[in-house]
Amino acid sequence: MAEAKPEDISHPPMEQLQGFEYCIDSNPPWGEAIILAFQHYILALGTAVMIPAVLVPMMGGDDGDRVRVVQTLLFVTGINTLLQSLFGTRLPTVIGGSYAFVIPIVAIIQDSSLAAIPDGHQRFLATMRAIQGALIVSSSIQIILGYSQLWGIFSRFFSPVGMAPVVALLGFGLFERGFPVVGRCVEIGLPMLILFVVLSQYLKSVQIKDIPILERFSLFICIALVWAYAQILTSGGAYKNSTEVTQINCRTDRANLISSAPWIKIPYPLQWGAPAFNVGQSFGMVSAVLVSLIESTASYKAAARLASATPPPAHILSRGIGWQGIGILLDGLFGTGTGSTVSVENVGFLGSTRIGSRRVIQISAGFMIFFSMLGKFGALFASIPFTIFAAVYCVLFGLVAAVGLSFLQFTNMNSMRNLFIVGVSIFLGLSVPEYFFRYSMAAQRGPAHTKAGWFNDYINTIFSSPPTVGFIVAVFLDNTLETKDAGSDRGLPWWVRFRSFKGDSRNEEFYRLPFNLNRFFPPS
Repeated sequence: MAEAKPEDISHPPMEQLQGFEYCIDSNPPWGEAIILAFQHYILALGTAVMIPAVLVPMMGGDDGDRVRVVQTLLFVTGINTLLQSLFGTRLPTVIGGSYAFVIPIVAIIQDSSLAAIPDGHQRFLATMRAIQGALIVSSSIQIILGYSQLWGIFSRFFSPVGMAPVVALLGFGLFERGFPVVGRCVEIGLPMLILFVVLSQYLKSVQIKDIPILERFSLFICIALVWAYAQILTSGGAYKNSTEVTQINCRTDRANLISSAPWIKIPYPLQWGAPAFNVGQSFGMVSAVLVSLIESTASYKAAARLASATPPPAHILSRGIGWQGIGILLDGLFGTGTGSTVSVENVGFLGSTRIGSRRVIQISAGFMIFFSMLGKFGALFASIPFTIFAAVYCVLFGLVAAVGLSFLQFTNMNSMRNLFIVGVSIFLGLSVPEYFFRYSMAAQRGPAHTKAGWFNDYINTIFSSPPTVGFIVAVFLDNTLETKDAGSDRGLPWWVRFRSFKGDSRNEEFYRLPFNLNRFFPPS
């Protein structure tokens, strides 16, 4: 047998992923773009419905309040997505609600002065105003770090070996929202998971008029089929004698969104009343803003790769964080009930469809704004059982995790130093948040429970986020452990030329501002 050649054993690193017919600045035909955008809208509904479903009842709100919060969150998601894709990083990312804000928000909900309000609706309004105030104040952190370029300056400490675990933990760290949720209604979730994998991967070569119809539109097809199947089971009485938990996760008529939604309702700033400001609550919310900052940074790097673009330069990264801070400010002004971050599932969907077009995401933002105002119509799609979304997450979160691991191709993974950093940061990024989760479930409070509430929120929020824990461990180890002669092993020769806007000629193509605005805001 002939001896294998080196080029047959290894594959050269690829700066941009291959196989994308439409990348960040190329656009599919309008018909395809609209259907692809509608799929991104449907995918964004999962988080937009789940966060209010958890928080609004705790705040004392009823189904009508929950619907208005869902509408508001979708409306602001559309605005933030449009602003980010036009003036921020310009990457095809959806800026939606974030679970990172849940811990400090729950702390506000449990505040004794708010919990003592006897009337449920009045307690909901007072709590919402307190959340709004905390979001408005804490948003200044991202605005300052972004527009002052401080976050871009700090990014010089990033390298491929340091960021690979962080991006990977974006996907791996969300495993609780995957199959554990599918298992709550396996008769719906499992068929959805299998059907989505079969259509999008095994049958992706099926074409109609030269369009790979199943690869690009598999999400829409699968949700329509499984949603109809779930409706048949519900109408047929399959869950008539089931437990309450099974009915909530399986039935298509338990959301109470359609009946509670108004026909037309346009969200507007301060619709819940004037925000209430509290220093301690604002300090606690800053922890979630910092987590959102780190998670979004990793998401932007993943989105750039899945849009077949170059890594975002430091100036662009800071610009995106600044606009995301404005997004959290809008969350506070409109009263979405939570803050914003990059939607990981929508980033993964770029890889599933192999369409990284910016225009698709901008059209999707239009759908979010439009359907959030048409209450009944939007509530129809928002009533899709969350189990169906969880089945899709199993694929999309895995794709994002794999994108993170792909950064390792630019490093020397025969180095024990790099193996140590990657292994320890991924393990602790999964293990530490799992400890915080299990402790909270058992004790009904986080491991940090001092008399200083804001300090508790800091510790419990930061160490409950897998990407944040991975970021702290990986970046610290990468910049302190045997750094003298490790530049090449860390992948810096490849990474460093992408730090400045002028470091690569392709940056102008991918990240320049529209309407010739670069004349007034020249990139550094």
